[in-house]
Amino acid sequence: MMTAPQTLLDQNHAWSDRMQAQSPDLLDELSEGQSPDVLWIGCADSRVPASQIVDCEPGDLFVHRNVANLIDASDPNSMSAVQYAVDSLDVSHIIVAGHYSCGGVRAALDDSGEGPLRDWLSPLRALLHRQSDELEGLSDGARWDRGCELNVTAQVQKIARTAPVQRAWEDAKDLRIHGWIYRLDDGRIRDLDVSVDAETFA
Repeated sequence: MMTAPQTLLDQNHAWSDRMQAQSPDLLDELSEGQSPDVLWIGCADSRVPASQIVDCEPGDLFVHRNVANLIDASDPNSMSAVQYAVDSLDVSHIIVAGHYSCGGVRAALDDSGEGPLRDWLSPLRALLHRQSDELEGLSDGARWDRGCELNVTAQVQKIARTAPVQRAWEDAKDLRIHGWIYRLDDGRIRDLDVSVDAETFA
């Protein structure tokens, strides 16, 4: 459904009025700064709004979203989000939140897309190609689901290898990285049990 820009502005004004009436202290606190405990790395898919699906208030999550919830050491956008969250906000948790039926994973599996999108998905295509023995024996739907799960697991490992995370662990900071996946048809998040911290990452 298309939402006109004016409708969005009107909805913001209504939301602002409700917030000022119901939670005026929260808005005052947010105007002074932020101190989230979680960096959320999710997909840009419009059906997976980070704060809403975990019922959080403004200020609870530091959010970075892109196509297929990818982290790439050569991408200054995603790397600056990790650096700021770890070095400046001192978050205790980084959550990679993928979702089933991810269009980016589908494009990588099908080797489709062109231009910047194709370039962006190149590491994901390579990952799925390396897992081809496992994926080829699955039905199309199961293959897609498993590709989404493998992607989340790979991003957890990539984040663990980034310089900000490695520095934090060297400094004995309490920082843990998690891999979750969201199902669109029931709105539930599942923990993939791939979490790592300074002691468990190898």
